[in-house]
Amino acid sequence: MKTVIGELLVYLNNALASRLPWQCVRRIWYRNVMGFSVAPSSAILMGVTFDARRGFAMGANSVVNEEARMDTRGGIVLGCNVSISSRATILTASRDPNSAGSAGYEGGVVIGDYARIGLDALIMPGVMIGEGAVVAAGAVVTASVEPYAIVAGVPARAIGRRDDQLEDSTRHRQPFK
Repeated sequence: MKTVIGELLVYLNNALASRLPWQCVRRIWYRNVMGFSVAPSSAILMGVTFDARRGFAMGANSVVNEEARMDTRGGIVLGCNVSISSRATILTASRDPNSAGSAGYEGGVVIGDYARIGLDALIMPGVMIGEGAVVAAGAVVTASVEPYAIVAGVPARAIGRRDDQLEDSTRHRQPFK
């Protein structure tokens, strides 16, 4: 019965709650119903979908933009001042194509402070994105990314480095998004 209720709550989240135009109401839902840890100064914008209850933590001044997908089955931790762009996908579970019966596996994803994930980027299970790193739009990240690295491509490869003197904030101040 717990599984059915949990699945129903995830469905209600993705079909209804994530579409409410008030961030403060969504934040209450995410904390109290979904079991997420979301800092008061952070924002999860409209239309973000989650694959499971629990398994999501978000630091201060971070933002997950519209229509992103968060696969929380294996756990996702976002640091402070992190920006996840629209339609980005973070996966934490998959299937092993080389195992008999394609056995499933989970691998949590950790994204360090000041990191930026571009539009339509895909982060695969078990990846760590270092502090201040930038993942370009459309990149597919299959391995961990060093701090302050800029990565792009399929699969993602380092194309540059970012200045390590970061003081920018991604705090989102639009209450109706």
